[in-house]
Amino acid sequence: MLELLLKFTVCFIAGIGAGLGTGFAGMSAAAVISPMLITFLHMEPYMAVGIALASDVLASAVSAYTYHKNKNLDVKNGLVMMATVLVFTLVGSWIASLVPQSTMGSFSVFMTMLLGIKFIVKPVMTTKEAMEAVAPKKRVIQSVLCGMVIGFICGFIGAGGGMMMLLILTTVLGYELKTAVGTSVFIMAFTAFTGAVSHFAIGGMPDLWSLIFCVGSTLLWARVAARFANKAEPRILNRATGAVLVILGVVIIGVNYLT
Repeated sequence: MLELLLKFTVCFIAGIGAGLGTGFAGMSAAAVISPMLITFLHMEPYMAVGIALASDVLASAVSAYTYHKNKNLDVKNGLVMMATVLVFTLVGSWIASLVPQSTMGSFSVFMTMLLGIKFIVKPVMTTKEAMEAVAPKKRVIQSVLCGMVIGFICGFIGAGGGMMMLLILTTVLGYELKTAVGTSVFIMAFTAFTGAVSHFAIGGMPDLWSLIFCVGSTLLWARVAARFANKAEPRILNRATGAVLVILGVVIIGVNYLT
């Protein structure tokens, strides 16, 4: 009974961070859930990542639905970028297997914090009108090129997908923040599903209670965050997103320090 209570507590707290990160910023749940499960439940890393990816699927899907319902999702270019990201993630993974292992595991954590600070100090105030003024053909080409970069980096270092997408969508492609997050979670739902299926196919089924608790908590908080984000004013949303990212970055560093 005590073991089940511990699982519920750890998974629920991890789900709060993962859900808020997903709903506000399109952040991968793996960045929060994996270190929590490994540190406090002493779970095998491969299984922890599989549970985190499975949690990501529904959380990203419900967030994407919420953003789409509020017309803050670019489906066409999102599909183009998603296909390119998936292909170049495989390329990056293959190349990474050929070179000596590097210590780049903390990349996504520091990127999370820096991106959070960026949203607070220099908010994204691009309007939908300015975003939609870009020629469709140019946008597709940009999506392909950016998808190649994001996919390769994710495959090579194994982290940072959601943050890389949000950064590139807002700074390179000129998306306004809500559409950037909506498009990011839309892509993440498919990439997380692919990752979760492959993890469970290779490593077997995970601990069922941990899976249920993590998926449920992440889904709940992602829904809460996505609903708030779609109703918030741009400046408030930037600050809220920035605060969530900075806090999550600090917490993840603290959890990693415990290991």
